[in-house]
Amino acid sequence: MAPLIQHRRQENWLIGYSSQDLTDLAEQRYQALKRYATPPTILLAERNPIEFLAGFIAACSANCSIFLGNPDWVDAEWQQVFKLVTPDLIWGDVPEKVLPESPVILHASPLIMIPTGGTSGQIRFVMHTWETLTASVQGFRQYFGVDRVHSFCVLPLYHVSGLMQFMRSFLSDGQLAILPWKALEAGETQSINPRNFFLSLVPTQLQKLLPQRQTVSWLSQFETIFLGGAPAWSDLLDEARSCRLPIAPTYGMTETASQIVTLKPKDFLAAKVGSGQVLPHAQITITSEIGEPLAIGKTGKITIQSDSLMLGYYPNFLQQPIYQPDDLGFFDSQGFLQIVGRDSNKIITGGENVFPAEVEAAIMATKLVKDVCVLGICDRTWGQAITAVYVPQNPDVSDQTLIASLEKTLSKVKRPKYWISLENLPRNSQGKINQPQLRQIIAAKTDTPMILAKA
Repeated sequence: MAPLIQHRRQENWLIGYSSQDLTDLAEQRYQALKRYATPPTILLAERNPIEFLAGFIAACSANCSIFLGNPDWVDAEWQQVFKLVTPDLIWGDVPEKVLPESPVILHASPLIMIPTGGTSGQIRFVMHTWETLTASVQGFRQYFGVDRVHSFCVLPLYHVSGLMQFMRSFLSDGQLAILPWKALEAGETQSINPRNFFLSLVPTQLQKLLPQRQTVSWLSQFETIFLGGAPAWSDLLDEARSCRLPIAPTYGMTETASQIVTLKPKDFLAAKVGSGQVLPHAQITITSEIGEPLAIGKTGKITIQSDSLMLGYYPNFLQQPIYQPDDLGFFDSQGFLQIVGRDSNKIITGGENVFPAEVEAAIMATKLVKDVCVLGICDRTWGQAITAVYVPQNPDVSDQTLIASLEKTLSKVKRPKYWISLENLPRNSQGKINQPQLRQIIAAKTDTPMILAKA
């Protein structure tokens, strides 16, 4: 039997599912993989959590390269996937009409490919190994001073945010509770005691839970509630703080195997702001445009080195063991990382730099909208015009209502010049906006065709 499967065989460590069923299925799949002369490349897109985890454990045990897939991808997205790779085995429900014709061997060494789309909407696979994921777990345990990590997972297992919850619990001999997000949203929490558990949410999920008093009382019992995946607005954080929720805003990404910076709950509840301090397995440097390190308080490009850093985007490996995302930020005097915004999303209007996150936070603080996204579109007069796409809180909310509400909170240059009301914004399950889709909506909604600014 493979060591990974044997590791938790005698324990009942899954909550809501059978640990024995997981072990038995993982062993079956492992034995099937061992019949191959060369470890096959696997695409794993199982919807059932037990089947997903069994496949993941078996593939890693058999030294197989593995691609994680979203079972809810549509045909066009599957076609993107199969332009990148043709696996030897597919575990999961993939439409037959998009399947590749001829499978090939991917790579000699076992890789774990985790999908990411970010704000681009284009699917890419981030190359990790068991070692990079393990480094993330070790840094997490050291930073939070915990031996066993008990995780409560409501996020997709194919995504890094869900996968790493499994990894932390599995490697640290902790418990793992898996509950569909819709069940948590509906208040189905009574049978699970959250004490000593870590929960991960995205801001839009937290926003939906805060009005539910019973659920908020239950949330307050968690060890820590990580908040990441998208920027959280200040009004949301203030409300969570008033409810004494143990929130831990985080900064991380698929490329770093989840969080590398986290604000601990005690600091959050003490009204400290930002993403917190860097975890011990990572190093972050703030640099100028030409790569020079900047002093405390100076905003610049974020440069990352980490034991959990990806090997690259499939099929291209990194030339150097460093990664520079599109993010701008600075370290404050306490050593806390403050994220300013994405460099490519920066709006230059009338010669002034405006970051969408600041404008979005001001709009959310009006309590007149359920959701909002701010971006720039090309404009002959201003260079870029700030555009707000929002979901109104009720039918009485109008563009004029919102414009009036911002007069005392945003300077004139930062106020949106265009407003578009929608029933819902195009977000994925991690709360990230699909910007290409949103820009198509803007183009269709505007009276005059416009060339849209860069994403």
